[in-house]
Amino acid sequence: MTGEWRPRHNPWAIAMTVTLATFMEVLDTSVANVSLPHIAGSLSADVDSSTWILTSYLMANAIVLPLSGWLSQLVGRKRFYLSCVAIFTTSSFLCGLAPNLTTLIILRIVQGAGGGGLQPSEQSILADTFPPEKRGMAFAVYGMAVVLAPAIGPTLGGFITDNASWRWIFFINVPVGIVALILSSRILEDPPYAQARRGIPIDDIGVGLLVTGMAALQFVLDKGQREDWFGSPLIAWLTVLCVVALIALVIWEWRQSHPVLDLHLLRARNFAVSFAMMFLLGMVLYATTVLLPVFVQVLLGYTAERAGMLLSPGGLVVILLLPLVGRLLGKIDARWLIAFGFLATGASLFHMTALTLHIDFATLVYYRMYQSVGLAFLFVPINTVSYVGIAPEKNNHVSAMINMARNIGGSIGIAFGTTLIARRTQIHQSRLVDYATRYRGAFRGALDHLSALLGARGISPPDAPHRALALLYGQIGQQSAVLAYIDVIWLLGVIALAALPLVFLLRRSKPGAPMH
Repeated sequence: MTGEWRPRHNPWAIAMTVTLATFMEVLDTSVANVSLPHIAGSLSADVDSSTWILTSYLMANAIVLPLSGWLSQLVGRKRFYLSCVAIFTTSSFLCGLAPNLTTLIILRIVQGAGGGGLQPSEQSILADTFPPEKRGMAFAVYGMAVVLAPAIGPTLGGFITDNASWRWIFFINVPVGIVALILSSRILEDPPYAQARRGIPIDDIGVGLLVTGMAALQFVLDKGQREDWFGSPLIAWLTVLCVVALIALVIWEWRQSHPVLDLHLLRARNFAVSFAMMFLLGMVLYATTVLLPVFVQVLLGYTAERAGMLLSPGGLVVILLLPLVGRLLGKIDARWLIAFGFLATGASLFHMTALTLHIDFATLVYYRMYQSVGLAFLFVPINTVSYVGIAPEKNNHVSAMINMARNIGGSIGIAFGTTLIARRTQIHQSRLVDYATRYRGAFRGALDHLSALLGARGISPPDAPHRALALLYGQIGQQSAVLAYIDVIWLLGVIALAALPLVFLLRRSKPGAPMH
């Protein structure tokens, strides 16, 4: 039976090898964020144009990620995986040498294409390498890299940029990539069902629709808020293009015997529910990972490096808990672990709504660590149960679609969060301004007190009230932004709790029992 295939090399050596490449790729999604102003200045470009360094990578990543299962089937999983590592490593080196912004953006597209195939390939490799009863621990090791890399990425990126050069954020990938390439070529092997299958018809229409839909979706989500969403004709037309392309893709792929995106997997209850849960997890995880550093930098005046340090302890909590979660998967029904994860995540987000402008660093670290407890109980169990009831030869497609769900959820979560903060800030500001009149005793008292303080510091009597008024309106703006962040965090908590009923749609599985 194909399900009885096992690799000749030590499974944990294989796990550590593919985890190395995972860490390198996931790190690169966040390490460049804090370096954009430095890159723009070095290449004589404006900061707005430099954001294409991030957008181009994410778009290429989003396109290749769902294609990876089909490409692995076409050329063989090991060959596809090694090609992705080689492309990512080579393009990283060339990114570090880029003489101008245009060249860097083109190379980032190539880098994103190489990186897009890594995570799905690695997950399917782990699913085939380990028997079902040990799969939880294998995914725990893999999950450490996926969670730790974005947590330390901003800190590492800020440190490298401040103490060396932005070019080294790309050069550091080269030695890691070379080691991963050498080790992978020696110890990885394809099971019979993961080898190249000759004679598979190329689904060119499916590829075209997928590329069009995913590229348009990623552009709209990344640039929508900056361009005022449907106030921009470009965003409006790309949204229409995205919707039409993705609807056509679903209709077309459902009728194909060799689809580029195997939507028939959604007939399996566990996979369909896991897909939905991973989408919601992506929304919550990516939104909080992006919004919390922005909050402390914009409103509390933190440096990029210190904002990155805020996330790092949460990453350590996940690393400490993932091995425990992996062991528990062999003893406890995965549904209870997932339920606890969503419950803890929702509770932590509601607890985080106590944010203020005077909050200290230690309390923020505590909030993130509290949230990380729930995340640790979600990533591994959801990935593990997604393979239940799926034939081993479909593992590549399972990995591709589960990663796609997380990434799309993350992009939507970030776009949703940033848009809602901008809108809710305006709403809260309009409400607070109603109280900022001289006819309100509290406001008049604050204005008089601040005017007196400014007068005592040498500000002339006619100017003191005007400056005091400007300072008070500045505080209103800041308080409005804090309230907007609280609104978004509260809604993310609701989303986490709304995922709880999905858990009970999963099929009951005996801990440690075979899953296929």
